[in-house]
Amino acid sequence: MKLTQIRNATNRLDYAGKVFLIDPWLAPKHQLSFVDIPGMPFHVPDQMKEHLPMPFYDLPMNTEQILSGVDYYIVTHLHPDHIDMAPDGTVGAPLDKAFPVICQSEEDASVLRSSGFSEVIVLPTSGMEFGAARLTRVPALHGTVVPCGDAMGIVFEAPEENTFYLAGDTVWYSGVAETLRNYQPEVIALNCCAAETVENGRLIMNDEDVQCVAMTAPNARLYLTHLDNVAHAALTRHTLRGCLARRGVVNYDMPSDGASVEYKAATVGA
Repeated sequence: MKLTQIRNATNRLDYAGKVFLIDPWLAPKHQLSFVDIPGMPFHVPDQMKEHLPMPFYDLPMNTEQILSGVDYYIVTHLHPDHIDMAPDGTVGAPLDKAFPVICQSEEDASVLRSSGFSEVIVLPTSGMEFGAARLTRVPALHGTVVPCGDAMGIVFEAPEENTFYLAGDTVWYSGVAETLRNYQPEVIALNCCAAETVENGRLIMNDEDVQCVAMTAPNARLYLTHLDNVAHAALTRHTLRGCLARRGVVNYDMPSDGASVEYKAATVGA
């Protein structure tokens, strides 16, 4: 399997002969700030950050390169830092609507269909086959105070591949621990910029949460993503490295935008 960090939580996953584009937020640099979101549903503890335009950086390659060869889109949830959103509520404008898109719920599927996607697949908790790969929806907790809507994680399994856990937008909690125990993944992708809103608390993992995952799955390799592009983040790649060093966490990869990491089966814990 191979993971390519595009930007923020957007990643390309090559797995069991299929290519999945995860959380395809392809907006140009500095497209919008929190104050530009209609209705302004989110508030950031540092109000100055509400005016910072996001994403902070350009895509590392053009959209055509990102979309080339993709078999499936995966949208873990409908937030504006995970898929492009228009003022009219439609989503995914840069994407080819003829390609199948995998989502978490019928509610999200309805929005995707109304946005023009012709093949929308709601991933069940019982799992579903995609070629040689089996994908299973697992729970996520998107907020330490009040969840900021629903989100999902996904476990990928295939013969001759590492079991891969895409945790999605979640904090460390019992559901993540249970997924680790049940599936014993060899590779784990964590969204971990410690983003926070006033209403919901911390939305995704911080360095302590990453340490909890590392301690619970000591033989796994962590892939750290969702970094350096949103205004409500409390951690950057630079600060997260320092925090993890102080915690003694070393079993991770934190690729820069545009970089790829390949994980060969049965070797990641070596």
